[in-house]
Amino acid sequence: MTDEKPPAEGASLLLDDQLCFALYAAQRAVTAAYRPLLEELGLTYPQYLVLLVLWERGESTVKDLAAALRLDYGTVSPLLKRLEGAGLVRRERAAHDERSVLVACTGRGEELRERAARVPGELLAATGLDGGEVARLREELWRLAERAGAAADRAF
Repeated sequence: MTDEKPPAEGASLLLDDQLCFALYAAQRAVTAAYRPLLEELGLTYPQYLVLLVLWERGESTVKDLAAALRLDYGTVSPLLKRLEGAGLVRRERAAHDERSVLVACTGRGEELRERAARVPGELLAATGLDGGEVARLREELWRLAERAGAAADRAF
């Protein structure tokens, strides 16, 4: 007989027991479910996220877009370049601060909004989740993001 204690909850090194892997698998599956819906709009998932921010907030700086998407400037800049090349957004230097770049939807980008309005409902239908389930899941994920962010900040 051994005096070993069972590992603490969450101490398992089994892949399927890892929270990070469950989140990673879910993120990949959700992104894959979005893919056919967004292909009809000619968008990638990250481009869709950029447009969601612009549709919600209107003209924004690149810095504010990056913050809203929790991405760095180096990741957002190529996304904006491709969206601009597709005629969906325009970028211009801010008159009040030459270091700041403003981004806004073009008329074509605004027109795409109407077609994109069906995407959230179609994704819910595809996953079989109802509105209440989505709300609870989203709330838990935001709580996790907040706690993990705080833990990461304490680590530095």
